[in-house]
Amino acid sequence: MTKVTLRKKCLKQLRNSAGVNDLLRAHKINKQLLRHKKLQQATSVLGFWPLGMEPDIRLLLNTLRQQKKVYLPFMEDDSFKMVPFRLPLEAKKFGIYEPGNSNRKINKIDVAIVPAVGVDGEGRRIGFGKGMYDRFFARLRKKPYIIFVQSELCKTTNYICDDYDVKADELITPHRCYSIMKDAYYVNRNTLRRSHRHI
Repeated sequence: MTKVTLRKKCLKQLRNSAGVNDLLRAHKINKQLLRHKKLQQATSVLGFWPLGMEPDIRLLLNTLRQQKKVYLPFMEDDSFKMVPFRLPLEAKKFGIYEPGNSNRKINKIDVAIVPAVGVDGEGRRIGFGKGMYDRFFARLRKKPYIIFVQSELCKTTNYICDDYDVKADELITPHRCYSIMKDAYYVNRNTLRRSHRHI
């Protein structure tokens, strides 16, 4: 199992499940996020405007922006910067919808909600292979609380990611919230590794 093979497996799984109970899955994810203590306590949140196979968190974003500072990615060079969530959004490269540009330099947030294609045994993210989130988080002064979201659970117990791949504090799917630090599924690389078993 490698990042490439897991990415292919997860994308196939997402394509096969597209259109099946999409509204119900989005409802369950939004419900978990709206009840999340870290989000309730946060004053600033980084979200994302969903692409076709990503979890639809638009309800969450529109709710949070009434009470908190909500930011979305704005692609810049090999990564992105955070800009305030303002409507209307415009379709840009890769079909990603973005707010208008901003001269404000924002480098600190409390919580980041990040879409994940797959997750490895250490809780590290497999995305679409462009590395934008990895470079973004590497440049932040202070690491926020990071929540990965998946419409369809796709993970492995194998350690297949690199140290620079962004690691979450939690993974939320429509059916469960996984704590990266506490869940028995995840163990630290420095501890005794169990036999690699796929889930």
